[in-house]
Amino acid sequence: DRLADYKELEERRESRLLVYITSDRRHMNTQIAQDVLPLIIDHVDSFQLPHKITLYLYTRGGDTLTAWRLVNLIRMFCDEFEVIVPVNAHSAGTLICLGADRIIMTKQATLGPIDPSVNGPLNPQIPFAPPGTTSPVSVEAINGFIELAKKELGNENGAGTTQLLLKLADVVHPLVLGDVYRAQAQIKMLAKKLLAYQVTEEETITKVISFLCSESGSHDYTINRREASQNLGLNIEKPDGELYLIIKSIYNDISNELQLTNPYEPATFLSGAQQNQYSFHRGLIESISCGSHFFLTEGTLKKEVIQTPGGPQTRINDERIYDGWRFMK
Repeated sequence: DRLADYKELEERRESRLLVYITSDRRHMNTQIAQDVLPLIIDHVDSFQLPHKITLYLYTRGGDTLTAWRLVNLIRMFCDEFEVIVPVNAHSAGTLICLGADRIIMTKQATLGPIDPSVNGPLNPQIPFAPPGTTSPVSVEAINGFIELAKKELGNENGAGTTQLLLKLADVVHPLVLGDVYRAQAQIKMLAKKLLAYQVTEEETITKVISFLCSESGSHDYTINRREASQNLGLNIEKPDGELYLIIKSIYNDISNELQLTNPYEPATFLSGAQQNQYSFHRGLIESISCGSHFFLTEGTLKKEVIQTPGGPQTRINDERIYDGWRFMK
């Protein structure tokens, strides 16, 4: 019963606990998005202005502006704010962590780069995908292309750089390139403001922002608690043995409920049946005083045989009837 774990964690931290999980289950994942903010308000409102709020966070990332708003929202309801990272708090999740007074990280917990991606109707189309399906363009990808051309191909002069940008604009719309530049400037500004809560030295702030926004080399790069503390200078706390067991127990229970380690495969889910209804929890916001909100996806999978010039083929149709947050208890 994770409710008992919640109560014990609150007692140990002398705070009110807010749990926010976005699923990274394969083919059934979710991300940090602005639709979570009204629900977060309901939960922190129920805390009745505590001295400290502890956010238990598991996410692979999402909308960076939502992360910024979430931190500022929580801080309006408390004097002290800390984040517990059981396993992953990547991208926009890392941005949330930067805005805390301290970050409690387990041995297996990781943070990650916070380079944003831009996706819109002017983005490059994905070949062979349905019309309107576009590919996200990341700051990291654009910078990587430019650096490759400059360093590996010896393209350092001004005229060559102009040709390089023109070539890039043939593939990525100029307005998208402008959005990428704006997004990079914005994420650095947000990170700098949030970091002020736990880092005071300007030199350290600059180092952290440079590393998280550009120097880490890959969006898949992970930062363990030792690197976060010793190399980046973040305010990291190691949980003691008893606290670690509580954190891990909560994670294991939620992981089982959201089936985080069980990839979603429609064909396997049908398991020989012609059709099958489904209902999956893909996100979670929870607190003792306000109950549970789940991001719920419901629908029916139906198997259909279609005739093609090469013979009959089986197609699986997904008739989705609900996709959103729902209060459960």
